[in-house]
Amino acid sequence: MTTILIICGAGASSTFLAGRMRTIAAARGESVTVQAASDDDIDSRLPAVDVLLVGSHLSSTFDALRDRAAGYGVPAGLLASTTFGPGGAEAAYDLFSSLTTTQKDTPHG
Repeated sequence: MTTILIICGAGASSTFLAGRMRTIAAARGESVTVQAASDDDIDSRLPAVDVLLVGSHLSSTFDALRDRAAGYGVPAGLLASTTFGPGGAEAAYDLFSSLTTTQKDTPHG
């Protein structure tokens, strides 16, 4: 099972997005766990996740967050600003899929 961690500033918007992404995973018949957290929780959560998705409002710190995730071998993606709106969960799920595909295509993935 693949575990996705979505982080945002306080964890509220990521919680709603995580719920919508779980629905998409179930509809696609994919075994995916989607968790939400605030950016303050990232270090305690990274050891147990496979993909990190970062809310667009954290774009100014994305490079540092991506580097921290890379230290655990976790690919990270920056969510578009429209992700938390209608239809945004599909875009977030597509970003997750592209990150896992890219990881599988690398020599170490």
